[in-house]
Amino acid sequence: MKIRLDRWMTALGLCSRSEAKNLIRKGTVRVNGKNVSNPADAVETEQDTLLFQGNPVDGRLFRHVMLNKPAGILTAARDPKQPTVMELLPPVYASIGCMPVGRLDKDTTGLLILTCDGEMNHRLLSPARHVDKVYEARVTGRLTEKEVLAFAEGLDLHEFTARPALLEIGRAEEGDSLARVTVSEGKFHQVKRMFAATGHEVLMLHRSRFGPLTLDPALSEGGWRELTEQELGALRAAAGM
Repeated sequence: MKIRLDRWMTALGLCSRSEAKNLIRKGTVRVNGKNVSNPADAVETEQDTLLFQGNPVDGRLFRHVMLNKPAGILTAARDPKQPTVMELLPPVYASIGCMPVGRLDKDTTGLLILTCDGEMNHRLLSPARHVDKVYEARVTGRLTEKEVLAFAEGLDLHEFTARPALLEIGRAEEGDSLARVTVSEGKFHQVKRMFAATGHEVLMLHRSRFGPLTLDPALSEGGWRELTEQELGALRAAAGM
């Protein structure tokens, strides 16, 4: 991506636009190992190297992250009262516009993808794409074949009818049950509401897969890493890009 040098520095959250212009003119910035003095010089953000006040800076403006979301954290860019998933990442990710793909409820844990690619984000959430999401759930009561069939047929949730979903029962006891749910849409509180419609309250919900990506078992709660090129390619394919 080609942009002005001063805009690049501002996008990375290094300083304000006016500060960037002054620092460049003072000779405190090097691009590809060379001193630069013109704030309007064009740079290639994904290829050029940046040295700012003697320190190397990762200048990429397009980054893609896998995060293991813990409970108690909002899936939001910012909130004045509560912690958000963006606070789990270095500040540069917010500066460059890295945003969550969809939402996980505050008490839901697991796989969350964040990206700077707005088009891919939009496509992955589009109802027309039918991108599967897999959740592990613990619910009250005993799950039976009756619930499996209800999920498979689609459930009326008043303002919309949930698309058919795959419910796989792992353990079923009188007190509680463990199950895996695969849905192809992501309406507000959808999985919880589907269980509620069949008489079960969700006690724990964890997303283990989003489209072609499975949560990296090496990531502890709150942990994150950038996507590999292979993972990004698979996600782009799921988005039809």
